[in-house]
Amino acid sequence: MRSPSFLSRRPPPMLLLLLSPWPVWAQPSTAAATSGTPGTPDCPEACACAPGGLVNCSGRALPAVPEGLSRCVRALLLDHNRLRALPPGAFVGAGTLLRLDLRENGLRWVHARAFWSLGSLQQLDLSDNQLEALAPGTFSPLRALRSLSLAGNRLARLEPAALGALPLLHALSLQDNELSALAPGLLAGLPSLHALHLRGNPWTCGCALRPLCSWLRRHPRPAPEAETLLCVLPGRQTLSPLTAFPDAAFSHCSQPLAPRDLAVVCVLGPVSFLASLAACLALGSLLTACRARRCTALSRLRRPRDPCPGSPAASAQA
Repeated sequence: MRSPSFLSRRPPPMLLLLLSPWPVWAQPSTAAATSGTPGTPDCPEACACAPGGLVNCSGRALPAVPEGLSRCVRALLLDHNRLRALPPGAFVGAGTLLRLDLRENGLRWVHARAFWSLGSLQQLDLSDNQLEALAPGTFSPLRALRSLSLAGNRLARLEPAALGALPLLHALSLQDNELSALAPGLLAGLPSLHALHLRGNPWTCGCALRPLCSWLRRHPRPAPEAETLLCVLPGRQTLSPLTAFPDAAFSHCSQPLAPRDLAVVCVLGPVSFLASLAACLALGSLLTACRARRCTALSRLRRPRDPCPGSPAASAQA
């Protein structure tokens, strides 16, 4: 039986392209769209994911860090949510995270181990929150951190132990806080720092500003930005630029002990006290022993001798 003519002939390529149920030109874009849908194994719920490891959870009214973070996540956007606190291990599973955005969450508390396992993190934004203090060791695990923003919080003091040693940090934003000075040693642990944003803080002119003024002299800033860094003299209402204080202006200030010297004092103090106490006890014991021996010798010398025969004493004893 002879087949129909339209089957025996090869259809033209354009006809096959038009009759195809799944257009060829739509396949790459559709595959990319399906790979970023929420709920997939690599994408947390209530978030939108994109190729390259971007997880966008911005403005979702999330009360906590979403679960299901994987090692494929490179950038996590959690800004404009309701994260009031970060518990220990809040980002477990995202060990290769490079960028973390936590702006405008109303954050009030960050546990000292909240950022553990984020050793690859390079950018961290904690700006526009309600942080008043940071626990020691909060940023210590972030050895690869290059940019840190704490702007727009309520920090009145920032301890060096909170930052730790961040050898690669080159940008730090502390503007719009309540800082009156920087703790001694804070900038010493940031050898790569060259961008420091400080405006909007109630700086107080005094000896506590000596480390900051020294750092500003070594890192000149543009004129408009340098003019906005002002401090208030105690008891006066006059403002002075931080860059106007030479090192001679702090000659009356006592030089604080370096961490190494402080450690030596803390170690040698108790040791010297215990050594002195032991020496006093040994000397007292020695003096007591010598005195006892001396009394024994004197008692032997003062013992009365036997009376002579014929004497009245001998007659009385007889």
